[in-house]
Amino acid sequence: MPFNLPLLSTILFFPLVGALLLLVVPKRQENAIRWIANVFGVGGFLVSLPLWFDFDLAAAGFQFTERTPWIPSIGADYFLGVDGFSALMVLLTTLMGAVAILSAWTAITERVKEFYVSMLVLQAGMLGAFMALDFILFFLFWEVMLVPMYFLIGIWGSDRRLYSAIKFFIYTLVGSVVMLLGILALYFHYHSVTGVYTFDITLYHQASIPVDLQWWIFIAFFLGFAIKVPMFPFHTWLPDAHTDAPTAGSVILAAVLLKMGTYGFIRFSMPILPDATQTFVPWVIGLSIIGIVYGAFCALAQHDWKRLVAYSSVSHMGMVMIGMFALTPVGLTGSIIQQINHGISTGALFLLVGNVYERRHTREISEYGGLSKVMPIYATIFMVMTMSSIGLPLLNGFIGELLILQGVMVVSLMWAAFAATGIVLGAAYMLWLYQRTMFGKVENPKNERLLDLNLREVATYVPLIILAFWIGIYPAPFINRVQPTVRQVVARVNGTYATQATASAVDCTDEASPAAADAAAVAAGMPAGMLAGVPCKDGHAAPGTAPPSTPAPDTASSPSQPEVH
Repeated sequence: MPFNLPLLSTILFFPLVGALLLLVVPKRQENAIRWIANVFGVGGFLVSLPLWFDFDLAAAGFQFTERTPWIPSIGADYFLGVDGFSALMVLLTTLMGAVAILSAWTAITERVKEFYVSMLVLQAGMLGAFMALDFILFFLFWEVMLVPMYFLIGIWGSDRRLYSAIKFFIYTLVGSVVMLLGILALYFHYHSVTGVYTFDITLYHQASIPVDLQWWIFIAFFLGFAIKVPMFPFHTWLPDAHTDAPTAGSVILAAVLLKMGTYGFIRFSMPILPDATQTFVPWVIGLSIIGIVYGAFCALAQHDWKRLVAYSSVSHMGMVMIGMFALTPVGLTGSIIQQINHGISTGALFLLVGNVYERRHTREISEYGGLSKVMPIYATIFMVMTMSSIGLPLLNGFIGELLILQGVMVVSLMWAAFAATGIVLGAAYMLWLYQRTMFGKVENPKNERLLDLNLREVATYVPLIILAFWIGIYPAPFINRVQPTVRQVVARVNGTYATQATASAVDCTDEASPAAADAAAVAAGMPAGMLAGVPCKDGHAAPGTAPPSTPAPDTASSPSQPEVH
């Protein structure tokens, strides 16, 4: 970084600097406010780009770490760091933040200054949650996100905005309070064992916690994270919040805020509470399957364009959860990649709804038809993002769904069958939506003179379309970044998986090549390279791979492998 500035703190506080600057700009200078907000939105993304280019793929653990004592009396530190997973989440946040801010240029005409301040504060809260390696710091940013999102829905939302804002706030706050109890239980237990008061998440990743205590903490974390995902039956706030939020709020909500829940499961629940995770797998998978099918059928029944896309998120996030809790390397890899994909495709779909709503001020699907004749650029972009959402090959959704199905299938064919059902139903409601809105005759006179997308609106889709094709055609750079995280989590929650796969597939006493190890990984249901550092038959590292950078978990406390059907 220039001037030796710490990278993560610079990324974190950059939007806050923009918010503070906006506070001193007079309210009447609305164009100046818009320009300043967009400069800090795009600038925030540019500042975060070193996370992509300077990230060391060969290094394990957290990178770009910063640590300063914060509240020494209770063991809380200002502790930031990212691994491949959180680095991608930070990049997704800064990109979608810039896109959302740009999309609001003409949509927000009242309280413009307050709107952009809320957007920038929300961005800082999300970034801090993905970077924090201290539990109290994480919880602080987790709570900070609630306030600006509440105002975005309650002030700039549509008809039932106050109801939706209060419902969102209460649901999330209840989950947060219960999660805080789980954090404190971890805190006091760690002190009782080590004599040290600390909120250091990296230390908790290595801790051995009694199984009965794990269960209670898992339930506390589950409530907080499941509401955020949202999983069935905690999903009811989402369609209301999406329907009544302004377009920029819906984009951020779908693209980033929902990922806070899935991030929490991968960062905290699974590596810290491995035995409880295995115990609750059937329950989580069951709720995920219900969410996949229920969300898809609800989407099919919707008459409101935005509400249909909202229910599609319930189904898609169920797919993310089932891939995660299969507890296989490929399933977890697919889950992470699909989180990125969902942010891209669903964020774009909400932008598309916002474009037509700004022109017609209605979201009723029956009010549209034949839009491809009057808005050909719009129809083309809508088609690309529809195909991305339903997983067409060569687009990003296909890669995520393929990895999830592969990872789930080695555990249970029934789980994979339900997941595949969600994919089929997803294609049904998205293609039916496209048919009703884009094809046919322009029968409504109000649609005959609709303006096509302008240059600013097209600019909001360009990075999303590029990413959709990039991940769909060449996903390796994204997969390579998350593999160390996947290895670490799987080693904690399902440590025997990789070891047994290697022992049965690779004989290290032979002069095997790196390609043999990669072939063994693929045969065992893992991405190529996933066996790096895993012991083989003779106890040495897999051929052609680097030695492990972190000690293997104690076999006495390591959870057993779930039965593979």
